[in-house]
Amino acid sequence: EQPVLEPVLPAPAEEQNSTDSAKAPKVNCEERNTTGIDRFTLQILNVSQDLMEFLNPNSSDCTLVLFYTPWCRFSASLAPHFNSLPRAFPTLRFLALDASQHSSLSTRFGTVAVPNILLFQGAKPMARFNHTDRTLETLKDFIFNQTGIEAKSDVAVTEEDWEGPLPSVLTKGIDWLLLFSVLFLAGFVLYATIRTESIRWLIPGQEHEHQE
Repeated sequence: EQPVLEPVLPAPAEEQNSTDSAKAPKVNCEERNTTGIDRFTLQILNVSQDLMEFLNPNSSDCTLVLFYTPWCRFSASLAPHFNSLPRAFPTLRFLALDASQHSSLSTRFGTVAVPNILLFQGAKPMARFNHTDRTLETLKDFIFNQTGIEAKSDVAVTEEDWEGPLPSVLTKGIDWLLLFSVLFLAGFVLYATIRTESIRWLIPGQEHEHQE
């Protein structure tokens, strides 16, 4: 006689619990009062403004912060989609800052590449957007999965979003920090090569003089 294998079905209670836990928000955000606000847009910090001044450590409200650079083509392609997010989530706050002008913040929050998006609750980073497909839909899914807040369905990327406030056109510029690092490294290697005693063996005639 051949044994009969019967499939084991999960209990309905366990299945329901797993579904509820998957849908539970990871960050409980305090939604801001939108009464009296006519225009929902993001704010771009200048070089003299500190991010921590805009984040309240004693509050549980949530802020989505974008680290970008104006000469990064990935930041430029993300710009119109990020510009439309405040209209999709009016109860959340959205900030953007030039990572090259706020290098200390980039180091503090581990921003080694741009664009980089962090979700803050109060002044504490809670989640990082890691998708390579940076569109309005993937950003809305990220916010919903983290906070449980649903986006407005009638929001789409418009021509105004391509114009600003976050620039979608590349700006020519020089990364002075990178240039200084390359020049310093090249100078150090040249100095170390000249000072190294073993370099004499590479110069014609030095080996014969040593043998004599």
